[in-house]
Amino acid sequence: MNARVFLISLFAFIFVTLLACTSFASSQQAVWEWQGLTREPDRWWTIATLLDAYYGFVTFYVWVCFKEKSYTARVIWFVLIMALGNMAMSAYVLLALFKLKANEPVLNILLPTSLRRE
Repeated sequence: MNARVFLISLFAFIFVTLLACTSFASSQQAVWEWQGLTREPDRWWTIATLLDAYYGFVTFYVWVCFKEKSYTARVIWFVLIMALGNMAMSAYVLLALFKLKANEPVLNILLPTSLRRE
């Protein structure tokens, strides 16, 4: 399977499952009535929120895989992102920003080293 087909499949899966999960949660309880885990229907919005967060982590990790060529770095960042979430994601972006040369465009943090502009 080539990268394009894999990414289409991954993000279609994320879209469909999030749509299904939030639709189901909405049918159980209005989002504005969510009160954490204090009563029965709240668990569906908690599950939907966690699913949404982790799918966001996966989306960010796909970009990390695009940028990182080392399998070791990819594994380490996967563990960090899944365990620490946005803390790890912000650390990754900060490291990328600190690695930029003084006159290098910020756009370069989005690209792997081999595709960067001077």
